[in-house]
Amino acid sequence: MGLLILIAGLALFLGVHTLTTLRGQRAAVIARLGEGGYKILYTLVSFVGLALIVWGFSRYRATEWVNVWYPPVAMRHIALALMLPAVILVVASYIRGNIYLKLKHPMLAGVKLWAVLHLMANGDLGSIILFGSVLAWAVYDRISLKRREDPGAPPIPVGGFGNDLVAVAVGVVVYAALAFAFHPLVIGVPVIGV
Repeated sequence: MGLLILIAGLALFLGVHTLTTLRGQRAAVIARLGEGGYKILYTLVSFVGLALIVWGFSRYRATEWVNVWYPPVAMRHIALALMLPAVILVVASYIRGNIYLKLKHPMLAGVKLWAVLHLMANGDLGSIILFGSVLAWAVYDRISLKRREDPGAPPIPVGGFGNDLVAVAVGVVVYAALAFAFHPLVIGVPVIGV
């Protein structure tokens, strides 16, 4: 049951995020609901999808675990080390500087790196479904950005090297919070000292 809940959550979460890439359909929904209605519905569907992903993955981990392959322990250490740049890339999409200008879409680069690292470190079916789906969506979204006329990104001012330093500092703090607090408390999997 956990895997089905996880898949339903992924369908909702990634489905509504895919709607963003389909500019014509998105415009039709906005025309019908209004900008505010669209944003409220988008947010609600995203939160419900995310809640189902967390709940489904938790149930799967507790009752349905299926090993597909056994990654070497070194993969965990590599993933732990490379998660820092993944987090910094996501932060750099909001604190925009040279990193943002160079990569154009650091959020998607960070999400893809996050997904690949988690696929490398986890060999169970639920992880493959979860991280593989997110990776596939991020690759699709990046390809769709090349075909769209508008990037759909929020209008955030772009600074210079100072913003890059701030993005790195904030990224380090967020990384530490994820590694030391979020991952063991919320996910139930400690990543430090394992």
